[in-house]
Amino acid sequence: MIKLLVVDDSALMRRLLGNLFAAEGDFTISLARDGLEALARLDDFAPDVITLDVQMPQLDGLACLDRIMLARPCPVVMLSGVTEESADIILSAIELGAVDFVTKPAGAISLSMQEFGPRLVSTVRAAAGARVRRSRRLVERLRMRSGSGVARSADGGRSRLPFRRDIAFGGAADRVVLVGCSTGGPPALDALLAPLPANFPWPIVIAQHMPQTFTAALARRLDRLSALAVQEVTRPVRLAAGQVYVGRGDADIILDRRPDGLYAAPAPALPEYIWHPSVDRLVASALRQMAAHGLIGILMTGMGSDGARTMAQLRGEGGHTIAEAEETAVVWGMPGELVRAGGAEIVAQRDDIAARLLAWAT
Repeated sequence: MIKLLVVDDSALMRRLLGNLFAAEGDFTISLARDGLEALARLDDFAPDVITLDVQMPQLDGLACLDRIMLARPCPVVMLSGVTEESADIILSAIELGAVDFVTKPAGAISLSMQEFGPRLVSTVRAAAGARVRRSRRLVERLRMRSGSGVARSADGGRSRLPFRRDIAFGGAADRVVLVGCSTGGPPALDALLAPLPANFPWPIVIAQHMPQTFTAALARRLDRLSALAVQEVTRPVRLAAGQVYVGRGDADIILDRRPDGLYAAPAPALPEYIWHPSVDRLVASALRQMAAHGLIGILMTGMGSDGARTMAQLRGEGGHTIAEAEETAVVWGMPGELVRAGGAEIVAQRDDIAARLLAWAT
């Protein structure tokens, strides 16, 4: 049985979610009406996974998550509305350690449970088996337990790989890095991009499974954290070295060749692809436009198998591929499928991928 703690200040929402998961038959459920009550249940109920509302009185979801990750780290799925403000909050929550998030439907939720319910159940079930990095913020946890207070970790401690002025820039038209990720993706992308120097010589195109409201916020966040320029692709954009292109949510991102060069372009989602932006569709479009030896494919954390088939094809045709190692992936679904398909040239832990990418690209 999966022990689930549902945290929401709405009595209706607690009842609906309680009934939803009880009907599954493999959940033991406890309900909490706010963040303070949730914290009190951590030790006596010992949940395997938590659903946590963002907007709550007394202790909101973000502050509660922060305390959970310090007191008793476990997988957390955030629930939020679909607004630009909530997008930034959700990305902050993922940075703090939340595994995933699900957006609440607009309007009467009781009328939307047929669509919302199965999506939430599958996300929570996957999250229950996710790997929470217990080494994360270890010093803060020890200080909290010793009663000496919480010392916030500095954001400026990131080290970039050496800036090399002697890099021979390849043409952006025939050199592209393709990145795919899903559950746990934002911190993985941070770890990939933050160490890269500003003169990284290839364009990087990213398909991160995420709703449309959140990909713009993700691009802004990565742009702040990286020396590279990062943008969400909302119209066709010509690829340039040292630039990062994030696919818009609820649609796909493809590569398209035009007379003046190679472009990243948004494309309407196609029903044959389950997840969007689709990694498989991105890689397939790249293989149609250029030779595989000019491509580097990186498949990072995420449930499912999106990207594994086409990146294995990319490797088979002479391109380079990296799969994130199981030890660091929040969910070793997508990269694990690439490894099982024999398409991973290298399997690397998250913090080692940037160095391998730089070695290949220069």
